[in-house]
Amino acid sequence: MVQLKAYGRALIKTHLTVTKIVDGDGLIVQNIFNQEEEEIRLIGIDAPEIKKSRKLLQDERETHLPGELLLELGIRSKDFLSSVVPVGSIVTIQMEKKHCYDSYGRTLAYVFLKDGTCVNETMIKEGYAKPYSRYYCEALPFFQNMHLTAKTTKAGLFNTTTSF
Repeated sequence: MVQLKAYGRALIKTHLTVTKIVDGDGLIVQNIFNQEEEEIRLIGIDAPEIKKSRKLLQDERETHLPGELLLELGIRSKDFLSSVVPVGSIVTIQMEKKHCYDSYGRTLAYVFLKDGTCVNETMIKEGYAKPYSRYYCEALPFFQNMHLTAKTTKAGLFNTTTSF
């Protein structure tokens, strides 16, 4: 289990409230003190898309699955994330110093619930996301092992397909 600990040099932000679930690997949080919002991309994971986009076309080519199925899987992934970290939840984020932001300016982070559960890990372990290596993270090898287990046991989305 990924722990709230420094992987090399890490930045930690606390006192954040989830205001919106964007998709299966993204959410928006608000600092409870200054009310500033920040879009978080869960580092190290990738979930299917929830709307037509260039990334959906790329996923269709790579997985050989139809876009409509991928969109349905994306909605299921988003719904699962909403059940794990509902709007209004208080979370802590941890960013790796070397990889704080993606090319869209979103914060790349591990998201932790009050009880210490790592949301990124839960999404992979339960089969609603897969490891994503475009932005390397220290937990990637761990996520890859959990991904194999989720596929083997047909957890989450793997109950519908073997790849997404």
